[in-house]
Amino acid sequence: QVQLVESGGGLVQAGGSLRLSCAASRRTFSSYVVGWFRQAPGKEREFVAALTWSDGNTRYADSVKGRFTISRDNAKNMVYLQMNTLRAEDTAIYYCAAKFVTGLGISPYASEYDFWGQGTQVTVSS
Repeated sequence: QVQLVESGGGLVQAGGSLRLSCAASRRTFSSYVVGWFRQAPGKEREFVAALTWSDGNTRYADSVKGRFTISRDNAKNMVYLQMNTLRAEDTAIYYCAAKFVTGLGISPYASEYDFWGQGTQVTVSS
């Protein structure tokens, strides 16, 4: 069982930056894909970015490429999402999620992730 705890959300003006953090408790992230999803009011949960812990391979949604960066800290067992040049449409609850590595690449489908955090609100004012 993996427990995930997000932090770092908040209110920011358009064009600003935020960094989200995801901590795993009770187990490490080894052998996992760890990612970020988001859900805006009235919309489905959508993929943002993810990485494979073992080799650092990453995948991004087209909507955030060039603006968001996912990274990990092996020593702290943390995953981060650096969000720059934020837009009003980035407003959502952001969730950290994890799944076991299957060797089939990084999945962008929420249904394939086994463990979820409680979410952190990001609000971008225009």
